[in-house]
Amino acid sequence: MAQDFLSIVKRALGDGGYAGDQHGGAGGTDGKGLPTGKPSNFMFATGIECSNPTIDHGRTRRDQLLECGHYQRWREDLRLTVDLGLKVLRYGLPIHVTWLGPQKYDWEFADLVLAEMQRLGIVPILDLCHFGVPDWIGNFQNPEFPLLFRGYCDAVAERYPWVRFYTPVNEIYVTARLSAKDGIWNEQAKDDRSYLTAIKHCAAASILGNQAIAERRPDCIIIQSESAEYTHEAHATVSDEIRLKNKQRFIPLDLLYAYPFDAEVDHWAADNGLTREQYDWFMAGEPPGYQIMGNDYYGRNEMILKPDGGMCPAEDVLGWYNITRAYYDRYRKPVMHTETNVADNDAAPTWLWKQWMNVLKMRRDNVPVLGFTWYRSLRSRS
Repeated sequence: MAQDFLSIVKRALGDGGYAGDQHGGAGGTDGKGLPTGKPSNFMFATGIECSNPTIDHGRTRRDQLLECGHYQRWREDLRLTVDLGLKVLRYGLPIHVTWLGPQKYDWEFADLVLAEMQRLGIVPILDLCHFGVPDWIGNFQNPEFPLLFRGYCDAVAERYPWVRFYTPVNEIYVTARLSAKDGIWNEQAKDDRSYLTAIKHCAAASILGNQAIAERRPDCIIIQSESAEYTHEAHATVSDEIRLKNKQRFIPLDLLYAYPFDAEVDHWAADNGLTREQYDWFMAGEPPGYQIMGNDYYGRNEMILKPDGGMCPAEDVLGWYNITRAYYDRYRKPVMHTETNVADNDAAPTWLWKQWMNVLKMRRDNVPVLGFTWYRSLRSRS
């Protein structure tokens, strides 16, 4: 019989009472806790694109830190961050370069970069898993991934005790969908069971990583970057498929924040491998640390399903404000706009202003928005 992630976790850590549970988490303790929300705490950030999924069924890795030349010119990139007047940087440690095996790490590059951030006064939001895992893990179908990732998070938090801000697993919804439903990355599966398995494993990895980080740094701030998604349908009546899809976008955060499923999602999840025991484990309590709900928004986050079955970007039919407001009303977590940009350089200033107006409107409506991120990949350099 194939192992599931929860049996592996319980065999190693027992049934609850995990390290970090005193700060909240899957042992059932309530981990709610808000930063002050004062305007002086607002984080205006940027980020360096650090995606590293595999394609070609694992044969090729798309390491965007490599493709944009960051490994050679990281000092310049950090200096440019400071030159922009920014103090906060969403930064992804290259997991496939750093994490070589269970309890085996190569810290050379991470040590250099993080020491320079300290020297320059940059506050990193460390992104520990951004769309890919090391080759030795395989992909997000591996049930050992959550427990193994806990060890990686613990090692990072131990080595860099001055770091307070983390995104353990970036965009769980996008990670799982592109890897296991749309067949584009990593396992390149195209079925619901693989899709839900990837969601389960990524959400469990994030929770266990939270617990490990909180044991080392009880005042850690976890900024869960998630894609603010919505699919419109060009029909008077929404189909069952699109109605379910618009519910599925919440599943990763439902599991992270212990928010109960509705009946339709519960039936779909049970049909595709979420056991009652696993569900109860996720619903036991919120993850540890101070939780900020990050919502990413690009024009392609909203899509329109046309009558002929084709899809096209919707771009601002609802916009970041309306989509994120639905997430906020559901989870009641402080918010951060964690990613946005537009590919057209000429349109970028207008897009930036539009996103900023969304943030200001949200704050005026008394939603605690604590930060904004202009997240743009650096172009490849010759």
